[in-house]
Amino acid sequence: MTSGTTAISARPDTAGRRPASTAAILVLACAAQFMVILDVSIVNVALPDMRSALHLGSAGQQWIVNAYTLGFAGLLLLGGRAADLVGAKRVFLGGLAAFTFASLAGGLATGGAWLIAARAVQGVGGAVLAPATLTLIMTTFTEPRARTRAMGAWSAVMAAGGATGAALGGVLTQYAGWRWVFFVNVPLGVVLLAVAALHVPAADAGRGGLRRLDLLGALSVTAGLTALIYGIISTETHSWGSPAVWAALAGGVLLLAAFVAVEAKVAEPLVPLGVLRRRTLATANLVMIFMGAAMFAMWFLLSLHMQQVLGFGALSAGLCFLPGSLSVIVGAQLATRLVPRTGPRPLIVTGMLLAAVGFGWLSRISADGSYATQVLAPLVLCTLGTGLAMMPVTVAATAGAQRAEAGLASGLVNTSRQVGGALGLALLGTVASRTAAAHGGPLPQALAAGYGRALLFAGAFAACSALGALLLPGRGERQEG
Repeated sequence: MTSGTTAISARPDTAGRRPASTAAILVLACAAQFMVILDVSIVNVALPDMRSALHLGSAGQQWIVNAYTLGFAGLLLLGGRAADLVGAKRVFLGGLAAFTFASLAGGLATGGAWLIAARAVQGVGGAVLAPATLTLIMTTFTEPRARTRAMGAWSAVMAAGGATGAALGGVLTQYAGWRWVFFVNVPLGVVLLAVAALHVPAADAGRGGLRRLDLLGALSVTAGLTALIYGIISTETHSWGSPAVWAALAGGVLLLAAFVAVEAKVAEPLVPLGVLRRRTLATANLVMIFMGAAMFAMWFLLSLHMQQVLGFGALSAGLCFLPGSLSVIVGAQLATRLVPRTGPRPLIVTGMLLAAVGFGWLSRISADGSYATQVLAPLVLCTLGTGLAMMPVTVAATAGAQRAEAGLASGLVNTSRQVGGALGLALLGTVASRTAAAHGGPLPQALAAGYGRALLFAGAFAACSALGALLLPGRGERQEG
């Protein structure tokens, strides 16, 4: 990352800023985003050790993951808007401090409730921090080519964080203990806080930024998304016809309807409804929902297949994802070089079609196969395609956004990714479990059949993402309309 960072030039927004500070801001934004995305997946391979050490039941083990997801997805929009109104520096520092403190608390946990609460605060800190990282990039790199390169680096780091979480979690769990999947964030967070205080300029926040935040809108959309995601996640332990599931989903829909009503009436809404009528922004978020649904499920399903069917340990399974991590980075770097010439649409379509082919290939996994013959090549194809598409989706989502709306646009696209991921995990997990239950054969063969069927559905989501991208304006067309 160092060489790529120093090659980027930018026009500073604040007079008198040292030229070198733009590189420092890019490194800060990328490192903070890496921490946030990493924590979505890093705990997965450590869950059995946590369960044993803290005497958790199966429900408690699930909530170690779910508490982070709910806190993160539910507050992303508020975090994005806060970066616009209060100032990216204040929001960045506040989110990073909360995330770092919660990581320390998680590593020191002596009981399940303590750890789950720490994970929830981590999610809240991540929700505040993640959109602020993209806002810093958009307000620092104003020259189009420099901004594209910076966003390419940010997207590559974001993708690598999600892809390497399992591998790093396996290494830390085996050689240092499960607490280090949390402690690893603490020294990095402290360093980033110090560097940010020195190098990030004070933002030009409007007067009364805190008072101007649409708190009623934030409450309704956060509660609505939380209820909706909770309903989806609860299908892991309840049937889709369960009253508890339907109550959560219906409550989420009603709260989101209330959010729309609030936004239509308040003077300074959290999400001005007019932005949702922008073709590019709306389409890019739809594409991101399908992309998140496919890719979140892929990491989860393949991890289970390698451990439960192929018999790999947590460390071995985590390391097997490294080729996918490298492939994501390669795809993101290719996109960085190509998007100024092609525009986002061709890269998103091409990338997600490659991913769809890879998913179709992965759907042929079996208990008699191996990682080398059935997983490696299609995994690389899926991740290469996703890396090729991810940065252009972010470019499309933020195209035409005013500086004051940078945090809103990034919050929307990040929310779409997380909500799509939660929905995909719930739906495809159900497909996998029901297919395995109906198989009737030995357990490894039944599990492989379930995972294969779910991965085929993931391919359908990737294809839907490619089709949705055709609605984006092409190069030379108007970006909004």
